[in-house]
Amino acid sequence: MLGAILAVLSAASFAATNAAGRRGVVTGTPAQGMVLSNPIGMLCFLVVAVLTAQIIGIGEFPATATAWMAAVGVLHFVFGRYANFRANQSAGANLTAPLIQLNVVVTLTLAVLVLGEPCTVLQIIGGMIMLSGAFITQQQTTGSAPAATPRFSPRHAEGYLFALLAALAYGTSPIMSRTALQSSGPASAIWGGLIAYGAATAVVAIMLLLSPSLRRNVMSLHRDNVRWFVYSGVAVALAQGFLYAAVSVAPIMVVIPLLQLSLVFRLFLSMWLNPEHEVFGPKVIIGSAISMMGACAVAVDSDLILSALSVPDTLAQLLRLQAR
Repeated sequence: MLGAILAVLSAASFAATNAAGRRGVVTGTPAQGMVLSNPIGMLCFLVVAVLTAQIIGIGEFPATATAWMAAVGVLHFVFGRYANFRANQSAGANLTAPLIQLNVVVTLTLAVLVLGEPCTVLQIIGGMIMLSGAFITQQQTTGSAPAATPRFSPRHAEGYLFALLAALAYGTSPIMSRTALQSSGPASAIWGGLIAYGAATAVVAIMLLLSPSLRRNVMSLHRDNVRWFVYSGVAVALAQGFLYAAVSVAPIMVVIPLLQLSLVFRLFLSMWLNPEHEVFGPKVIIGSAISMMGACAVAVDSDLILSALSVPDTLAQLLRLQAR
């Protein structure tokens, strides 16, 4: 239960960071968002570590887990976050979110292959339903929802490419986090987050030193965009903290699908913060709802679902079959 609650809180926070980040890249750049949000995230984890006195025990964090979390930071917060911002800038969060949420397919596949977690036939079907929901969402055109036509013209190919790259990064990092934190308890989430953000911030600093073009890009940051990237950085730090705590106490098969609730949170936040910079329409809503149904099929205990639906015994036995 604790893992599920933490996962839902993480989903809401991820939705907030995407909505704020989308607002920032309307006139800012993905590189600005990536560079600014990393030290903010590190500062958030540092403050929490100090206030909870967890900073005292960080030296006891295993060296292997430290290496894993440093790798998570670079993959997720540098590569994945840049790809996410780039996808949002190109096509908007509503169109790219279901594609980015396909990270669950990557994660669940790796959970079975790498961590040896069980996966039932019903969960596999749930993953396929999620895929279909993502494809339905991509069929939405700006012309089909004239009352909410955005002021921007989505660059679909570029947005979808970077959304898939973000999905690969975001889908792989939870497996690495689970490997690092599974035997350390919820408190290790603070240490893990601080190490991950510290590694990401160090890499960003090196990139700024070596790349004059990146420095010029960041120095051209408009004051109006700073607050949106700051909001995004704080929200994603909260999201990652909840996520690391969740995977430290619950299996990947429970945590990651529940993160798909961010699709629902994201739609509402987009309507509130970015009504003129997103694509809205029935296919976006229907596709997101179908993706949510798939996520439930994956996240909720298979026996509970089959019992509630009164599925015949023969079919139920088939759907309970596990792949390891």
